[in-house]
Parts: sequence; structure tokens; C-alpha cells
Amino acid sequence: MTHALSLSVNGVAYSLGVGGGQTLLSVLRDEVGLTGTKEGCDDSECGACMVLLDGQPVNSCSYLAMQAEGRDVTTVEGLARDGELHAVQRALIEAGGIQCGFCTSGMLVSAAALLAERADPSEDEVRLALAGNLCRCTGYQKIVEGVLAAAAELQTARG
Repeated sequence: MTHALSLSVNGVAYSLGVGGGQTLLSVLRDEVGLTGTKEGCDDSECGACMVLLDGQPVNSCSYLAMQAEGRDVTTVEGLARDGELHAVQRALIEAGGIQCGFCTSGMLVSAAALLAERADPSEDEVRLALAGNLCRCTGYQKIVEGVLAAAAELQTARG
């Protein structure tokens, strides 16, 4: 049985028919066609599936799509604006914070949420914000450095 679902993904309105038990992750990947959000553990442990729901990070692998009814979803694809990467996307690339890339989308989404809330996070605050994201390549230091560099860039841009 399918249910009507209306939500906004990266600023685009979608009206879909989804199964009652379908996860937000599966809807984003299979129905909307945005594959940047990854399925890792399927148990909310690794953070590869992290998206923003009304600006707050959630693990989309264990979040039912129907719970997102009428809400705003931002995926890693939605962080870039007008063809320009978000500061945290650029900074992670420049810092060498991307190795295999599997955790990257979740790390980026979590970092963007932190930087939206806190203009000048400490290293400990960055580590805490990324605690729900596992990196199998153990690239945490470069990821943290990238987030801190993005924070500095955003502060400079805000003047």
C-alpha cells in the first residue's frame, strides 16, 4: 500500500507515493534520484546517510519517509548553491579530508549543520558534531581541520 508524501528536497517540492515502512534514505535514493546520501550500516551507527531535516542532522536510514511529510530535507547535493560548493565542501577537499569518500556526504552534512548554528566552533565542538559519523579511513584530523577552515572562511565572508 502506498501513501502520499509531500516534502521539499534541496528546495524542490516532491509529491510521491511511498510505502509506509519506506525509509527517507530509500526515497531520496530510489524515488528522488539523489544518490549522494549513502547507505552504510542501515542502523544509524555510521552517519553515511546523514541529511538535514528542517536544518537538523538525522540518520535517514532509520527515519521513515512519512515522518518527513511537509518538511524540508537537505542532502549533500543541496549544500552547493548556484553551482558553487559550500565552504565546507571546498575546505574538506583542500585539507585532504576525503579519502575513500564513503563517509564524506554524512560528514559534510553534519559539518554544515554545525556551521549554521555556530560561527566559530572549537576543535572539540567540531569533533562532537561529527561524532555520529564514522570514517573507515581514519581521516578525522584532516576532516576536523577542513571544518575549522570552512568556519574561518565563512566568518571572513560574513565580515
